[in-house]
Amino acid sequence: MNSLTQYIDLYRQAGAQIESGSPSALNRRRAHALQVLEGSHLAEKGSAGYENTSLNDMYAPDYGVNVGRVEWPRELIKAFRCDVPNLSTLQGYLLCDTFVGGSALETRLPAGVTFTSLADYARRNPEFVEKYYGRLAPVDDPAVALNTLLCMDGAVIHVQAGVELDRPLQIVSILGASTGQILAPRRLLVVMERGSRAQVMLCDHTLAGSPVSMSAMVAEIFMGEDASLQLLDMEESQAESRRHAMVYASQSRGSELRLHSMTLSCGTTRNDYCVSLDDTGCTTMLSGMVIGSDRRHADNRTVVRHMHPRCHSTQLFKYVLDDVSTGAFDGSIYVAEGAHGTEAYQNCRNLLASKGARMHSRPQLEIYNDDVKCSHGAATGQLDEEALFYMRTRGIPLAEARMMLMQAFMTDVIDTVNIEGVRDRLRHLVERRFAGATAACRECSRKMAE
Repeated sequence: MNSLTQYIDLYRQAGAQIESGSPSALNRRRAHALQVLEGSHLAEKGSAGYENTSLNDMYAPDYGVNVGRVEWPRELIKAFRCDVPNLSTLQGYLLCDTFVGGSALETRLPAGVTFTSLADYARRNPEFVEKYYGRLAPVDDPAVALNTLLCMDGAVIHVQAGVELDRPLQIVSILGASTGQILAPRRLLVVMERGSRAQVMLCDHTLAGSPVSMSAMVAEIFMGEDASLQLLDMEESQAESRRHAMVYASQSRGSELRLHSMTLSCGTTRNDYCVSLDDTGCTTMLSGMVIGSDRRHADNRTVVRHMHPRCHSTQLFKYVLDDVSTGAFDGSIYVAEGAHGTEAYQNCRNLLASKGARMHSRPQLEIYNDDVKCSHGAATGQLDEEALFYMRTRGIPLAEARMMLMQAFMTDVIDTVNIEGVRDRLRHLVERRFAGATAACRECSRKMAE
């Protein structure tokens, strides 16, 4: 069955209501999206050819969509206040698919920074949103087209030229039991002007006991000349959750983008990261970790396109899979003919902590000139039995020894994050996750946001 059919039918029935609740800047792209979807199919395979997980299956359940712009209970926010030592963030929330910030957030933002609802900002500044919305994400991709067809809100971050934020912006995305079985099509638009600097944290959560629900996010990131952005994309959701994140970024001359993907717990997750280095002297770091247990599955797909000379990119991804969990990594480096002096490195390392866990990796290089330094590699292994034996002979119980080795395996990924206070948070969350906890992040106090 083609899972797109139900969404095409929904739009034909409720398109007028969707458009009446949305700004014109979002509505103008729906007709093309519908045209793309008619006769299209979502991918039947996950990345790296993983047969048992497909985008078609992920989108297939009879989800609801918030066509009527129902206001979700604000008390959900109270359960998602993080307590991170020495870290203060400016927080906004995505309740299902609706951004919640309010005057309290706006009054705390420094001059030259916009952090608000995409729908509200598109009504106030339609020219700005139309200039960027849908310009990077390829609407000819059926998954992007579906998001474009149904999305009614999200978040916009705009940092003007020369502005440097002194603390991170944080978006906490929540799907809770009260939302029912729902698809949340969200959009994130980030515009970093020349010489600006910012740190952004995306924290994706579902409440325990929630029905099968799905978040579908498309993010478009525009990096101006000499701009710097560090973005942490962290998921901690329940086994029933489904998540599809599609992130597209374009970098201008001398810009730096650091993108970290941290899947601490999930149900079925597919992350697509596509970065285009569109001028000289750009720097890109993509790093990620996946902790899998039970029957959970996580895909990461990366595409880094070197289009101009003297750019540098590094990719580092690590998976620890236990029980009968599965993972996949599909990483691609493309070097264009004129991109002389390119340096591009990719590394995927995976640890299978049980006999039933499975990992599928496919690193790829596509290079069209000789003046490059490029490498890629992937390796999958099991826990070091000699190390386990050594630790047990010194009185460390087997379970604790296993946990210590798995924690050590993730250290260099955590160290790629240089947001003050966040590395300690990640170490704590990873330790708890390997100890069997799956909700360490969201069951925190409110101190950080105060």
